[in-house]
Amino acid sequence: MDQFKLYFQLGHEHILDIYGFDHILFVIALCAIYMAQDWKKVLILVTAFTIGHSITLALSTFELVNFRTDIIEFLIPVTIFITAFSNIIRKQNSVKPSVLNLNYFFALFFGLIHGLGFSNYLKSLLGKNESIITQLLAFNVGLELGQVIIVALFMIISAVFTGLFSVSRRDWNLVVSSAIAGIAITMMIEMKFW
Repeated sequence: MDQFKLYFQLGHEHILDIYGFDHILFVIALCAIYMAQDWKKVLILVTAFTIGHSITLALSTFELVNFRTDIIEFLIPVTIFITAFSNIIRKQNSVKPSVLNLNYFFALFFGLIHGLGFSNYLKSLLGKNESIITQLLAFNVGLELGQVIIVALFMIISAVFTGLFSVSRRDWNLVVSSAIAGIAITMMIEMKFW
């Protein structure tokens, strides 16, 4: 149980680490089009992302897949940019979450790429440990909790701006998604591998 607690805490702290803001940006980009009343859909979205990165995190940790780190580090901001850009170009009448199945695809598929990014970090923690299933589970549960905290804070901020300050849902989405897309472009330039 001590190992579970340790890896749970490591996963939780890893996602909430301000220096690992790429993951935070991606989760916010996924949720930028949703409002507080859509919390169930957002929870499913965040869980789909966790499932995606859990798969490649496990495959990589068990050394069943292996990718060049510099390519993965470049692809992570690409996933952030694509998600944010798709929010920006979305038509005014399609901001309703009921028609946004594309974000579920982004969450699951791009989660696979983000999982590969986490894998080196987790491998360094695990070392040559024979039984790592409990640690993987604990780490992912900790990550999920951290993501839920990030999303909850973002949804509260969204509610304040769209409710109290009467910012339209579309304008809120444009501001948040444009800022994230701009940051992602900067990250892509810094992370280019060629």
